Amino acid sequence: MHITDHLQPCCVALRQQADSLPAAIHQLVELVQKSGCLTNTVQFEQDVLEREKMGGICMGRGLAIPHAKSAGVAHAELAALTLDPPLPCDTPDGEPVRLLFLIAAPADANDLHVQMLAGLATLLLDEEVCRQMLDAPTPTAFCSLIARHEEPAPPPAEESPAAETPPPPAQYRLLAVTACPMGVAHTYLAAEALRKAAQERGVTIKVETNGAVGVNDELESDEIAAADCIIIAADKGVSMARFVGKRLVTVSAGDAVRNADAVLNKALNSKVPVYRGGNAFRTSDWRELGRETYRHLMNGISYMIPFVVVGGVMIALSLLLAQMGLAQKYCDLLNNIGKEAFVLIYPVLAAFIAVSIGDAPAFMPGLMGGYMAQLGTTAGNKLSWVSSGFWGALIAGFAAGLLVRFLNGLGKKIPENLQQVRSSFLTPLLSLLGIAALMALAVNPPLGRFNQKLYRALDSMRGGSRLTVGAVLGALMATDYGGPINKAAYLTGTLALVSDQLDIMAAVMIGGMVPPIGVALACLLFPHRFTREERRTAPQNLLMGASFVTEGALPFALRDPLRVVPACMAGSSLAGALAVQFGCRCPAPHGGLFLIAVIDNPIGFLVALLCGSLLTALIMGVLKKPVKG
Repeated sequence: MHITDHLQPCCVALRQQADSLPAAIHQLVELVQKSGCLTNTVQFEQDVLEREKMGGICMGRGLAIPHAKSAGVAHAELAALTLDPPLPCDTPDGEPVRLLFLIAAPADANDLHVQMLAGLATLLLDEEVCRQMLDAPTPTAFCSLIARHEEPAPPPAEESPAAETPPPPAQYRLLAVTACPMGVAHTYLAAEALRKAAQERGVTIKVETNGAVGVNDELESDEIAAADCIIIAADKGVSMARFVGKRLVTVSAGDAVRNADAVLNKALNSKVPVYRGGNAFRTSDWRELGRETYRHLMNGISYMIPFVVVGGVMIALSLLLAQMGLAQKYCDLLNNIGKEAFVLIYPVLAAFIAVSIGDAPAFMPGLMGGYMAQLGTTAGNKLSWVSSGFWGALIAGFAAGLLVRFLNGLGKKIPENLQQVRSSFLTPLLSLLGIAALMALAVNPPLGRFNQKLYRALDSMRGGSRLTVGAVLGALMATDYGGPINKAAYLTGTLALVSDQLDIMAAVMIGGMVPPIGVALACLLFPHRFTREERRTAPQNLLMGASFVTEGALPFALRDPLRVVPACMAGSSLAGALAVQFGCRCPAPHGGLFLIAVIDNPIGFLVALLCGSLLTALIMGVLKKPVKG
């Protein structure tokens, strides 16, 4: 994207006067109106002023970029304004504002405004270009200057084709990778937060997102070589070998969403250590050790969850099609496929925890350890089908990864001509023997008995005890909106689903649906308690809640956690308890209201969801104070 694609000379005014930042913004709005991109000028100006009140539009060095996504904009455009005399206002470095760019973006522009911000931030990093823009004699010359700056450098005229060299790579001061177990909300929220924080500072950054749809904006080797520092904002394993020798900052995706400025401060610190390779337990810092452990766990869970989700959906689909009269043999086929997917969840979990710690050589022993956790242990000449389950697979994954790393360390002492034998035979054999002995002798017997007792206890729960489980799991789903507590509650629901505790899964799912629906209802019922921007999110939050995407409530919780989080937890807790009380049973771990046809007692499920959402909305309406706009 080029700036000159969206900036016309008629939208540029030079050496104007303004007595305040809102007055300068008013001039910019009048300029951008000349492009014909505005359908509602008043609304767009109000949206820009609301964004200005949030701060962060002044970049320092005399530069400011007011911007807004607005329903009053038909298509994206830019306007530019230079001030003489400069305007004293609250800027990061105290320097008065001389040059302003206004970004007008449609409300549904996705990340277009972010791309425009990135392009402007890159341009305005060049102090000489800024000086030339301030000295430009006419708006046409102003735009031509930017166009010349955006043109790629021509190849050398006298060199032969064989001597041609490729153009230099884009220079990014910072690079980042964002990833979360589900690969949906936190991956992209963290990326956007880092981009915004960098743009407000005037720092160039490229962010690779490792999400559910795959890797986007992958970091190139020349970009990595030129960058000052790499930020890994991830809750699961990502490819790390490419960053050896670079300064590296590692945080969770949630940290980047909550406080991107602090993450950038850390990355811009010259004392950031250089990454020397390896990605498992190389630190004596207990907090960092905990983050690494969580990251390895989430790597396994991120690969496990698709098996749970698709397996559950296949089972639910078989039930739905049976109700619609499809031949029983086809329904049984779908049901069996879903159950076979469940058989693979523990081997996959253990295998990818092991890979996160010990790389590819740990895959086989991790997979076999997870399979033994799924299968159970032996008793005499007969297989005992008492599975050590999730906890056994967890131990198998971590043990396999650490064992392979230990064997690889010992293997470095083997002569060079025997290294091939070590990697292809000795390490696989010894790691499998070690994991098999661990699972058969030390893990499966006690954990298998523990799981039997746990399932019997859960089966025997009735009345108040069962309601308490539903209420607690519902509340936990609304605690950190896709964070560790939310993931732990969701995992509990999926494990209950595997053991045929379908009412527990219903409580977990409804607990995750209440927060976004509750905040949407609060915006509709108590509009004066929310800003215009917050009220506009109500339709999308209703859809996200119906789809079981809890992260829809995250922006509200980040802005006002002391009021929003308790309200959401109370509503989700009520909904979870009511779902159990009404005998709702959910046969799939994802889908929200799209599964309503196969949920036992769908009317009760809808009533529980409505009650929980209304309670959340009412509590927010009482706790939150009125706001202007």
